[in-house]
Amino acid sequence: MSDPEASHVLDNPALASLAGPHARFAERRGRVLRYPVDVSPWLALPAEPDADDWADLAALAGPGSEVPLPGFRGQVPPGWEVTFHVEGVQLVDDGLATAPDAEAVRLGPADVPEMLDLVARTQPGPFLPRTIELGTYLGIRREGALIAMAGERLHPPGWTEISAVCTDPAFRGQGLGTRLIRAVAHGIRERGETPFLHTGAHNAGAIRLYESLGFRLRLRTAFLAARAPERLADDRAAIVVP
Repeated sequence: MSDPEASHVLDNPALASLAGPHARFAERRGRVLRYPVDVSPWLALPAEPDADDWADLAALAGPGSEVPLPGFRGQVPPGWEVTFHVEGVQLVDDGLATAPDAEAVRLGPADVPEMLDLVARTQPGPFLPRTIELGTYLGIRREGALIAMAGERLHPPGWTEISAVCTDPAFRGQGLGTRLIRAVAHGIRERGETPFLHTGAHNAGAIRLYESLGFRLRLRTAFLAARAPERLADDRAAIVVP
């Protein structure tokens, strides 16, 4: 198994994803990269952003826009306003028992309306109309209705993030989320990659579950959002990489 402490590729997983396996999604301005806004809220600043990087981010997002800053630990510059801040954790595979699941089906574009509805009711974290394009999503149906799902999001080289793990409240307590985590992780392992995931530091129950499955805490991080200044320093257009 890869050693995350040796490579540090997970210290800035969005940057590693958008500069690597997910480069096809990257919208770029200077050194700032982001996913399209209907794919994922994750964006990537350099490890130590300077004034030009913040100006590029503001121009890319648009004046007065709220910008997610996952993993950012520094100070936002003058003119920016922090609007959201919650502590988080990053956990990595450290002996997870993976297995395919006979009841799990691969979800596709036709399933997105149901997926969005399940996410709206269970709040596992951001899932947008095109998030499904980031990787494999598996679901479990009962009497035709989607009741549980999990899938892949960030994709740094050699790693894949498990995300959007959620179960309809009426079907909780049956281990469906655990089964889907193991099934998604099985597909990741089959590609020779290592699973990892993020959750809120306050979510003690989820952390205990993930650790019991074979994940270990690698990094304490933070999930922030900040509002860009209303007035931008220049009017240069963003460079969008198809």
